[in-house]
Amino acid sequence: MWKTVAKHLLSRAAEARTADPAVVQSLREKVGASKLGRSLAIRHVSAGSCNACELELRATQNLVHDLTQYGLSFTPSPRHADILLVTGVSGKNMREALLQARAAMPEPALVVAVGDCAVDGGVFKGSPAICGGAGGVLPVDLMIAGCPPSPERIVLGLLALVEANGAPARAAMPRREPR
Repeated sequence: MWKTVAKHLLSRAAEARTADPAVVQSLREKVGASKLGRSLAIRHVSAGSCNACELELRATQNLVHDLTQYGLSFTPSPRHADILLVTGVSGKNMREALLQARAAMPEPALVVAVGDCAVDGGVFKGSPAICGGAGGVLPVDLMIAGCPPSPERIVLGLLALVEANGAPARAAMPRREPR
């Protein structure tokens, strides 16, 4: 672990991540004009996940991917959230919890489905115990596929969502050069 930490602290600055312009344009058309500000709070709801997507979400907060450098952070309360991020198959038992979380969020709010299970039910597609992913419960604004999606893919998807809402994503802070 310490080797990895030292490698990232002593290496050159990473290239600033930017979202794919084609993805940004399609999201802009789908979501509409500027709705949100530059700093966004994310409320995560696990709706029947195997926790692989949660591990990748937590990796977006480590020093390699550092989601906070783009003005994105997780919040424990839906009342302070701008984005509802859903992982898991959206089991029928979690339907009400998802609806309550979305209802508690102030407008405008966006819904993001992360992982194959949240996108369409994944390997459990067609099971009578699930709603068919987050889209079976709520209208989804952005789907990030993968089983599980990499932290980089999650960060790029969220950056595309921010840029599609009119606010350019903040550039990453440059790392200091080693002495």
